[in-house]
Amino acid sequence: MAAVTNSIFSPATALHFDKLATIYPLQRSALVPMLLYAQDEIGYISDEVVAEIAVRLDLLELDVRSVLSYYSMLRTKPAGKYNVQVCTNISCMLRGGYELLDHCKHKLGIGHKGVTPDGLFSLEEVECIGACCWAPAVQVNYDFHDDLTPAKLDAVLADYAEGRGKDEK
Repeated sequence: MAAVTNSIFSPATALHFDKLATIYPLQRSALVPMLLYAQDEIGYISDEVVAEIAVRLDLLELDVRSVLSYYSMLRTKPAGKYNVQVCTNISCMLRGGYELLDHCKHKLGIGHKGVTPDGLFSLEEVECIGACCWAPAVQVNYDFHDDLTPAKLDAVLADYAEGRGKDEK
């Protein structure tokens, strides 16, 4: 692992990255976890993030970008404060997932991977989020909301807009 003198990450995250690089049999295996932690801290995977992680793991930036382009959950552009992920996989689809997605598009005025002008919400259509028994489901950041209707989803979005989302408590 190469030493990084002026990290763009917080000291806690930089320390965590140092540890991650040592716990895998191959240092390269820490790449996806590092990208996820970086995205959580920075908000997206910027050119600076790619460059620092490449140095930390003794990889080419191209190697990092190749992995980055493969995983749809990694973003190269900033998302909204609240990233609304609407599941449209089979269980959710059969119970109204596409209706919820269309409702969000209309309500928020944005499409897939869009961000509202105020930066508060972003919207993504995603595959299974693991809530099939309670479909249709939506994930906002890391919070699940299930058994939704358009009216219930309106209440969820209103709570986040007013700072009362699950992750605010």
